[in-house]
Amino acid sequence: WKDLWRYRELFYILSWRDLKVRYKQTVIGVVWSVLRPMLTMMIFTFVFGKVAKFTAPAGVEYAILVFAGLLPWQFFAAGLTEASNSLIGNQNLISKVYFPRMIIPAASVITSLVDFFISLGLMFLLMIWYGTVPSLNLVFLPVFIVLAFIASFGVGLWLTALNVKYRDFKHVVPFLVQIGLYLSPVGFTSEKAAVIIHEKFRMLYYLNPMAGVIDGFRWCFFGDKTPMYWNGMFLSLSVIIIFLLIGIRTFRKMEKSFADLI
Repeated sequence: WKDLWRYRELFYILSWRDLKVRYKQTVIGVVWSVLRPMLTMMIFTFVFGKVAKFTAPAGVEYAILVFAGLLPWQFFAAGLTEASNSLIGNQNLISKVYFPRMIIPAASVITSLVDFFISLGLMFLLMIWYGTVPSLNLVFLPVFIVLAFIASFGVGLWLTALNVKYRDFKHVVPFLVQIGLYLSPVGFTSEKAAVIIHEKFRMLYYLNPMAGVIDGFRWCFFGDKTPMYWNGMFLSLSVIIIFLLIGIRTFRKMEKSFADLI
């Protein structure tokens, strides 16, 4: 972390560069940041709400229940995907200049925050549209945003280190992200998941680090209408910390060989 602070100017430059590459001279890039979460929300609302007949808690529209789950998941997925490919995408820089390599995946995850805040703005517009008043728990939302960042960064560090050595990982990551989307409580609540898998296995569901984070987002927006399962939340938090420690350890262990492997 000291290295990240010492090289904070480079961190800023890389983040700004990634941002410009993503949005410069492109209209569809900005438009897609709006369309993607909206289209995903509509598909999930149709599949789970209309076809599967899942229901939202009383006082919560199913569409914004889904969107509240999409917010942290899409940030996690985008940050994880960008971070996992970040070292390979910066191989020329890595092979020529010394700097803490951890800056590169960190900058990739930070860049994903832009799309997240665009989606967050859409969330508030949807709540206005449906006449939903945010809960006072909204003041805790930054805590869960940080947790989503740490989850994305931790797993991203681990995957980007492995991706340098085993290039096949770049094909595996999108598949894992897609599977994770349907296994996480995005199109349904964690309470519904507990009913499906049986209540006695509910804690196992929270081994998914994003299960607790998604619950946290909904708790912030809707309060007691979507109550927090705190035991599960703390288990997800523990898994997030474990992934972060594994990611840092793996990254540090392989860092010196990155230039040679790339």
